[in-house]
Amino acid sequence: MTLLLTVIVVALVFEYINGFHDTANSIATVVSTKVLTPRQAVLLAAVTNLLGAMWGTAVAKTISSGLIDSKLVSMTSGITICALVGAILWNLLTWWFGLPSSSSHALIGGLCGSALAASHNNWHVIIWSQPNAQHWYQGKGLLWKVIVPMFTSPIAGLTLGFIIMALLYVMLRNARPLRVNRFFGRAQMFSAGAMGFMHGTNDAQKTMGIIALTLLAATKAGHLTGLPSWLAFLHTPEPPPGKDMEIALWIKIVCALVMASGTAVGGWRIIKTLGHKMVKLHPINGFAAEASSATVIFAASLLGIPVSTTHNISAAIMGVGAARRLNAIKWTVVERMVWAWILTIPVTALIAYFLVRLLVS
Repeated sequence: MTLLLTVIVVALVFEYINGFHDTANSIATVVSTKVLTPRQAVLLAAVTNLLGAMWGTAVAKTISSGLIDSKLVSMTSGITICALVGAILWNLLTWWFGLPSSSSHALIGGLCGSALAASHNNWHVIIWSQPNAQHWYQGKGLLWKVIVPMFTSPIAGLTLGFIIMALLYVMLRNARPLRVNRFFGRAQMFSAGAMGFMHGTNDAQKTMGIIALTLLAATKAGHLTGLPSWLAFLHTPEPPPGKDMEIALWIKIVCALVMASGTAVGGWRIIKTLGHKMVKLHPINGFAAEASSATVIFAASLLGIPVSTTHNISAAIMGVGAARRLNAIKWTVVERMVWAWILTIPVTALIAYFLVRLLVS
């Protein structure tokens, strides 16, 4: 029982850090364009994150049953804790250096590395690919839910950002700059709210999936037998064959509140990278980037794909900047960010792997 509570607490610590680490992704543009102050933007993101986290559970189901074999997860191995600690360490490191890395991929890398170590290098513990004969997006596994979206979602964000920005330039080429800035200053409050909401629909659900997976493993192992009646809500039965796990309401509420609390702390270091260092933004640029990224994340959340908010908003900002001119983007900053993206999954997997090996040695 102590280990179970430890896993839940560590998972919520990850959710809190995810809140202030990834908040910057959803509010960087609205702060850099001076439409909202940092405090106002953080408050907006906290509220919209909370609302988004309560909407849908498709991503949580992917994390809990679509990436690693839940039958091989044992509460005694502590692999969930190691996965979360690996993701937390990477998040804190990249936050310190102001690099907008992906909390989603950090968690996925940690899960894969810890599961591999706990299974004594049995690569079958990781669900690599389970394609669906009718619809590709309903397939399971690392390939369909992580690797493919890791490339396609930023490309979609960049392309959509470029198209929306180019269309706005064409439509508003004769408009007065003052009126354009005033209109999109108001519009950006809605697009920033949409980004916060979509961040909640995708990122908050990852921790929901981890907690549900942990409770399922504890239930199957018999660790929750004999609990007092007031703790009966922790009991999580295995879903019927062919069915996804249902996420309990209390898990959704707790994760939503914790992420909103972390969001309220903000993440100024990453805001500076996304909103100031990469490309200079005006309200119309911020609106185009946020609208593009929110659209891509919305589609991914509906399909249960745990995409990176970081990758999407960063790529959308690049697309918006490229629509103005290619040299408007500071490519040295982009290069540092891309390296963080590439290293996230392997580094967190290695950290979690060695933590598990230390734990069982």
